[in-house]
Amino acid sequence: MNILDEKFAEFQKLPTEERIECFEKDGRLFDMIRSQQLNREIIDDIYGITNQLRQISKTKTGSLFVQDLLCHKQAMLWFTQPSSRTFLSFESACHMLGMKTSEIRDASVSSEIKGESHDDSLRTFSSYTDLIIIRHKGENIAERAAWLLNTQTNRPVPVINGGSGSDQHPTQALLDVYTLHRSFEDQGGLDGKTILMCGDLRRGRTVRSLSYLLKNFEDVEIIYAAPKAFQMKEDVCSFLERHKLPYHIETEALGNVLSKADAVYMTRIQDEHDEAAGDSDQVDISRFKLKPSDMSEVKSTAVIMHPFPRRDEIDVAIDSDPRAMYWRQERNGMWTRAALIAHIFDVHEEILNY
Repeated sequence: MNILDEKFAEFQKLPTEERIECFEKDGRLFDMIRSQQLNREIIDDIYGITNQLRQISKTKTGSLFVQDLLCHKQAMLWFTQPSSRTFLSFESACHMLGMKTSEIRDASVSSEIKGESHDDSLRTFSSYTDLIIIRHKGENIAERAAWLLNTQTNRPVPVINGGSGSDQHPTQALLDVYTLHRSFEDQGGLDGKTILMCGDLRRGRTVRSLSYLLKNFEDVEIIYAAPKAFQMKEDVCSFLERHKLPYHIETEALGNVLSKADAVYMTRIQDEHDEAAGDSDQVDISRFKLKPSDMSEVKSTAVIMHPFPRRDEIDVAIDSDPRAMYWRQERNGMWTRAALIAHIFDVHEEILNY
């Protein structure tokens, strides 16, 4: 263990509330690493920025205005874990704001193949870019990157976590909340709603991040539907208890709780995290798939969501149901990520005042 490993290990011993202070500058959001960084004020700001960006970009004049905001900035997309939606939405978000982008999508084409450390790679990237967006299968890689650049170098560069290990995916949670809030505009927004999450909750970083973010809304309830082997971990449940956010655990069948939900958030089984090949196949998940015959139990005003990629946990026949919101949810990723980047670089007021 080198000196940086020792320092980061000490940093990680701090409570989350203290660690996330490292990701702020002058009281503002600087890095986006954990959902716990976001409060209701920031979420509402990004909601407004997102809506305004969608409107502005409908015209050539508005689109050119937005492209001029960050045309002097460069973004690095370091995506060494397979990705299609997250990568394309971030790349599109950067281009929407005028940012030039570079990318590494395979560690085998970087100097890491020669033995270079993540830390040295990051310091190299920070020499050329103004923003680093990371997606990595390793735990805490994005958090370490932000910690390293903010505290151990003289060139702090914002870091956005595009998915790190099985723990956090905060920008997915942000677009999920935007989708939910927008879907419920005529029903008073997200406040007071019951959100049902189903699938691999233990290893699904999207549902973990969304759970953390939901504590910012009033009178929300969460239902976790999954076999015991895939149920939500204790750390998230303890967080919800501390913040007095009620949750219910269902381990028998999705059908037992479908009628209670205002939103049904389906996820796939994360078998890439199996300790041994085929581990996930030993768990019966047949009662936790959404079929066309189940839709009669779903509220007429409810929405069906999925972070993708999907397998067979949502039958494709449901795609044509007006309650299926996952394709719109996917498109919202580009807009919300552009809004987040605008917020980080403090150009969001120009967008709101356009």
